[in-house]
Amino acid sequence: MKWLRERMCPRDTEDISLNMTHQKFRFKEKTKMKKFTKIIALALAIVLAFSLVACSNNGGDATDKVIKIAVPNDTTNEARALLLLQEAGIIKLKDGAGITATKNDIVENPYNVEIVEAEAAAIPQLLPDVDYAVINSNYAINAGLNPVKDSLFKEGSSSAYGNILAVKSGNENTDAVKALKAALESKQVADFIAEKYNGSVISTVDNPTDGFDSSVDYASLAGTTISVAASPTPHAEILEIVKDILAKKDITLDIQTYNDYVIPNTVVEDGTVLANYFQHTPYLNDFNAQQNTHIVSVGSIHVEPMGLYGGTQTTLDAVSGK
Repeated sequence: MKWLRERMCPRDTEDISLNMTHQKFRFKEKTKMKKFTKIIALALAIVLAFSLVACSNNGGDATDKVIKIAVPNDTTNEARALLLLQEAGIIKLKDGAGITATKNDIVENPYNVEIVEAEAAAIPQLLPDVDYAVINSNYAINAGLNPVKDSLFKEGSSSAYGNILAVKSGNENTDAVKALKAALESKQVADFIAEKYNGSVISTVDNPTDGFDSSVDYASLAGTTISVAASPTPHAEILEIVKDILAKKDITLDIQTYNDYVIPNTVVEDGTVLANYFQHTPYLNDFNAQQNTHIVSVGSIHVEPMGLYGGTQTTLDAVSGK
């Protein structure tokens, strides 16, 4: 029992005092450590807060905000739009991605761009809902936009997407088609394009004609009607000049307008109309492959530089690192 008492109870007040002093020291040390830890945590929180404010004041990283850009959803025009965005420095496509590029070919996206696919004709109506939109010039003009003044970035005149006169294979050398082609390649048409569109539509005809082809038997065409399917703007407007040229040979031009990219080809394929004038060669090649049609180009008439237009954004600052 004595042994137990000696271990359970201090032998004198000095032992008690030493023990209590030791406990107080440990308590004070723990308290100091807790206070120090709180101070460090507070300091880190303040540094983090200032860092976030600084990032916010500097516009933050480009990936903070999603930038929505509407593009045409048909294969060739979507690829064309993506190539335009790459030319503008907004995205980068993988090597080799050309006229068949899709959004899956984007390998660098520094501005966190979301590609919004839509029918080409409907894109102008999407402007209030997206940051930017890539619009074909014909639809831009039709929506009251000026491709030269209103676009923030556009293709150059060397674009490979010239708009063509197209017919069903086997008809390309008929007198009616040659007469139509000569009228479209006339100086009158080239002058009209230059004066009317002031750079938003550019003639691709190197050597404009007087509007007539000397190899054509115009007498045999007198009193006949040539039908053409076309987009309203600028194609149908250009064809009005052609109409006047053909009228001099007593040939009537029936211009049928369509607001889509499908029917003008189907009516040529089934023989309802002789020719169409609304598309470029990459689109035609893709359409033939997809639809098993047999339509061929007989000549490039003009190019409509595709442009990037502002929607909720009015400048390119959001996609230029500014």
